[in-house]
Amino acid sequence: MPKNKLGGNKAKRAKGGEKVKKELEFKEDGQEYGQILRMLGNGRCDVQCCDGTKRMCHIRGKMRKKVWCNLGDIVLVSLRDFQDEKGDIIGKYNADEARNLKAYGELPENVKINENADDDDGSDDGVEFDEGAGVDIDNI
Repeated sequence: MPKNKLGGNKAKRAKGGEKVKKELEFKEDGQEYGQILRMLGNGRCDVQCCDGTKRMCHIRGKMRKKVWCNLGDIVLVSLRDFQDEKGDIIGKYNADEARNLKAYGELPENVKINENADDDDGSDDGVEFDEGAGVDIDNI
C-alpha cells in the first residue's frame, strides 16, 4: 500500500476554502424581502415581509443544512400565487449585503439589521447569585 505523503483527508482539506464574494441579488417579480421573526422547526419560519405581510415560509431544500437561517436575518422570499400567507425562502443576505440593500433603498428604514448580533454587552441577563447562600464547606 502506498504511503500517504500529503497528510490527511482530502475532503476535510477541500472544505475549509476561501470565502467567495458573490454578486448582490435583488428581488424580481414574485419575490419580496423579509426578516425572520420566529423559527418554527422542520425548515419553516415566520417572516415579516417588507410589503407588511407576515408569512409562514419554508426554507428550500437546496439551502437546508448548507445555509443556516437565524432570527433577525434578512431573506429573499418567493411568493406563492395560490397562497398569500405562505412563501419560500430562496436566499439569505449576510449583514454587509443587507446594509448594501438598505443603502440602495431596497429595504425600508424601519428594518433593523443585526439586532441579535450585539447582545453580548457584558450584562448578566437578570441572573443573580447569592454569595452567602448554600452549604458552608468549612463545617463539613
